Amino acid sequence: MSSAPDTIVLAARVHTLSPDAAPVTAVAVKDGLISAVGDALDARAWRGPGTEVLDLGDATLVPGLTDAHSHPVLGLDMATGVDLSGVRDLDGLRAALTGAERADGWVVGWGLDHNVFAGRPVHREHLEAALGPDTPAFVRLYDGHSALVSGAALRIAGLDGPREFAQRALVVCDADGTPTGHLIEHAAMDLVVAVMPRRPLEERREALLALLSGMAATGLTSAHVMDAGGDVLELLRGVEDGHELPLRLRLAPWCMPGTDKEGLAELIALQREAGRNWLVGGVKFFMDGTVEGGTAWLEHPDCHGQSRDSFWLDPQAYTAAVHHLHDAGVRTATHAIGDAGVRHVLDTVEALGADGRMRHRVEHIETLPYEQAVRFRQAGVIASMQPTHSAYTRADHTDQWSLRLGEERAARAWTCRTLRDSGAVLALGSDWPIAHFDARAILAYAQLRRHAGTDTAPVAPDQALTPLMALEGYTTHAALAAGEPETTGRIAPGLRADLTAFTLDPLTAAPDELARTAVPLTMSNGVVTHRAD
Repeated sequence: MSSAPDTIVLAARVHTLSPDAAPVTAVAVKDGLISAVGDALDARAWRGPGTEVLDLGDATLVPGLTDAHSHPVLGLDMATGVDLSGVRDLDGLRAALTGAERADGWVVGWGLDHNVFAGRPVHREHLEAALGPDTPAFVRLYDGHSALVSGAALRIAGLDGPREFAQRALVVCDADGTPTGHLIEHAAMDLVVAVMPRRPLEERREALLALLSGMAATGLTSAHVMDAGGDVLELLRGVEDGHELPLRLRLAPWCMPGTDKEGLAELIALQREAGRNWLVGGVKFFMDGTVEGGTAWLEHPDCHGQSRDSFWLDPQAYTAAVHHLHDAGVRTATHAIGDAGVRHVLDTVEALGADGRMRHRVEHIETLPYEQAVRFRQAGVIASMQPTHSAYTRADHTDQWSLRLGEERAARAWTCRTLRDSGAVLALGSDWPIAHFDARAILAYAQLRRHAGTDTAPVAPDQALTPLMALEGYTTHAALAAGEPETTGRIAPGLRADLTAFTLDPLTAAPDELARTAVPLTMSNGVVTHRAD
């Protein structure tokens, strides 16, 4: 080595994920990059007077984990108020809201499971039974695409009837045209969000830094952030004024229906924005909404006759926007949950020809027939999935997601293994705050198809990933999804020094134990972002 490294990391096992790599137990880091790999003898030769040696003993070192779909900034607003993710029925909802704290007079909650309503209408009466008629309340359902608000909140927002939108969105109303309080999709929810109290910018900066530090403690070194609206860039710059971001963030601002050529030009210009440990890299689209909200785009309607349409009123306008951005060199990621939505994205990318391969990705992919899974490899489209989302369903198909789809479509839930076996690239993530960000739990869930440490029946166990496939989803395949296979995702000289250490070996440990394993070290860009005592 021409000069001594800044840091040397020693571990009993190092999974470099580089093909045909020799056994490694030592990694040298200099100026944010991996400068050498070798063994303990090599490490002694590398060491200089200023080199810090981090001996992790019997730990296992892997490439730094990347959450390929997360909302750490937007999620600060989404995951506000009382956490309702543990509520299982309407009595539990009433109890949780009755004791909820108020912010400027509002009761705010998040993470409410659609199954709580057991098929009943999602109606403001359930809020007002706990809070009375005069308390403004806003409760996000777990999917992040719908909310239930009280009558007082509707009055403050001036919402007294249905609205028309440039995208698929709905203010649900009773037969007489009175809003029920159920708001479906972003445009409808934003009508109330606009009049709600919000935390000051400085408080949000502190909260973001704390959140990212918590993510780093589970082994995450970077995240693909699927939003960049509002004051997100200002927020990130403010954090970096006095701190290092614990995770490297790759942001994708939204392109919504109705975006014209001027709007597309602004999205292209945003691709130049970057900080020390963040950058704008790509654009996020929505092809549909959610199964539970009736806004997924399915080849055949759900049991309520819903989920028949694209999020874009004109799907061809979506295709034109993707092609325009592709011609400008911009990568895209498209939320597509239903089979018709996925098909349209595949059609759109296939039309780009060979130049479109490995540049565009589909997010979520909740129900997928085999013939479409094969098309991912054929078209070179990247799949990005969140295994723990299937935890909102049940193996016996008695949940609302499954009931809406019916047995046949529910049986092809989150087909992770089919996609991998067909040769597709499959990046994994959490979609926090829709599901918890803990990478260890998701690595375990991907193998178990249930939460670790529970006796819950697994959902579609034939779709379980191998330990290596799961780890690749957070490393090499996540790097491919970002177009960075020569920059990150492996442990090799010249690549970014993103490293994660586990007490247990993620390739041999029982998944139930892996979910609870300690994380001795996390390093992002050569900076230690988490170190266990």
